[in-house]
Amino acid sequence: MTQRFTALSATALAVVLCACAKEEALVDVKGTCADANKAQIWTYAKTKGATLVETGFVVPIASIENAPLHAEMSWPPKADAVIDFPDVATKQGGMHQLTFYWESDGHPPGAFLTPHFDFHFTTVPAAEVAAMDCKDVSKPTALPAAYSLRDEPLPPDMAKMTGVPSLIGLCVPLMGMHAVLTREIERKDTFDGTMVIGYYKGKVVFIEPMIAKSMLMKMQSFDLPIPDMPGFTTVHPTKFHAEWDAANKSYRFSMTGFTPVT
Repeated sequence: MTQRFTALSATALAVVLCACAKEEALVDVKGTCADANKAQIWTYAKTKGATLVETGFVVPIASIENAPLHAEMSWPPKADAVIDFPDVATKQGGMHQLTFYWESDGHPPGAFLTPHFDFHFTTVPAAEVAAMDCKDVSKPTALPAAYSLRDEPLPPDMAKMTGVPSLIGLCVPLMGMHAVLTREIERKDTFDGTMVIGYYKGKVVFIEPMIAKSMLMKMQSFDLPIPDMPGFTTVHPTKFHAEWDAANKSYRFSMTGFTPVT
């Protein structure tokens, strides 16, 4: 009787462990794809059970390599790709769209006047982004530690093109204001990679890994810290990682650590 009971208990335990293993398995959720610089980039999410644990996108190195030497300037800047994140990433992680920009000649301030990519993880619906015309110049009451939200005077040629003498809070139409680490703004050499936090009407509207082409061409994995964002009242990621996949010649840019503000 004891042996039979022990055998049944072991079987029951195995069933429970198997069920738990299935519940905890990571599941890939496909997003959407778009062409960018003669290659396809796509979004994705990973879930464990019903819980979002990761979202991001994959960009082939070909998309980086094929970026034109001198892209046509326009105002507002035109995105090279706009891609929706999977529904679960929007509902549980607050990530709505990826907007992918190639800055062939860089942009002010001076440290960013080098070829680089702007990857905006937007945290508001597309309709809100479309309404951002920079006429509202209100700034957030508090910024992440060590960040600045400066007004940037424009060179004469850019002032003529944009129709404004300076960008208030580095505001760009269809994007919003750009809060940047003060040390990055003040550096005398060109930057490699940094995390920008976007605002409009005083609230967070995007989280942006801004990365120099030269850094991506190293084909190495790296991390960029996401700061604590005062006033961000929705679920948000706390970690960003760029994983280089040598076998597939691509980067996987991921947001993880989704934590609600309390």
